[in-house]
Amino acid sequence: MKSMRCVISGKVQGVYFRAWTKEQADSLGVKGWVRNISEGRVEVLAQGADDSLAEFKKRLIQGSTMSEVKNIDCETMDYDKEYNFFETR
Repeated sequence: MKSMRCVISGKVQGVYFRAWTKEQADSLGVKGWVRNISEGRVEVLAQGADDSLAEFKKRLIQGSTMSEVKNIDCETMDYDKEYNFFETR
């Protein structure tokens, strides 16, 4: 299973972005987590099949209805833990 870490910046805190991200992950069968981090950014760790992760990234770039994604920085990585679901932290 592949892992991808993304940091999203813009208007992504206080606009339902984390809950929306969880909905998108659940609909694609993506596992992992999403959390707020410093400077108004959001961090995501996603695990899943290549096609699911590619679609998930496209949706993250688009963002939720009230959000405004300015930048997204994603990297594929080796991760020593495998998640069974997607959670909001």
